[in-house]
Amino acid sequence: MTLTNIAVTPKTDATIFSPALAARFDKLVTLYPLRRSALIPMLLYAQDEIGHLSDAAIAEIAQRIQITVLDVRNVLTYYSMLRTRPVGKFNVQVCTNISCMLRGGQELFEHCEKRLGIGHKQTTPDGLFSLEEVECIGACSWAPAVQVNYDFHDNLTPESMDALLEQYRNNAGQAGQ
Repeated sequence: MTLTNIAVTPKTDATIFSPALAARFDKLVTLYPLRRSALIPMLLYAQDEIGHLSDAAIAEIAQRIQITVLDVRNVLTYYSMLRTRPVGKFNVQVCTNISCMLRGGQELFEHCEKRLGIGHKQTTPDGLFSLEEVECIGACSWAPAVQVNYDFHDNLTPESMDALLEQYRNNAGQAGQ
């Protein structure tokens, strides 16, 4: 059963978030004249902590800022950077908007599909990489550009993209040792 629009109940002390993030949320809602204004930062912080926005996370955020779950879902489905499903350890976002497209962004995305063996919004079987074709990521002067998690990479070629993916793969291997 998916929660779509439940009544907001008073906040309890139970939380699915870490104590540090729960405290951050408590402070965040005091920084805005309307509690609802803290919604997008809370969604981003929650996603960073648990990897995606689960039904439980959405419900708790709605409760914390005293809006309905449907109100939260209406916002999170508008923004492509917010996810309701888990992604790989490295979320590779290839820009194919006009500047990047004119400088090889579409070809770079297709190269990534072949190299990783996955398509748009898919994850490699090992859970290491996810791939997305995205609109502008604000690096038009350095096109084509890719964002991996929060890291930007620009002026890429298929060869430099291969090296970049290999670097992430090696870093993941070192972290696991």
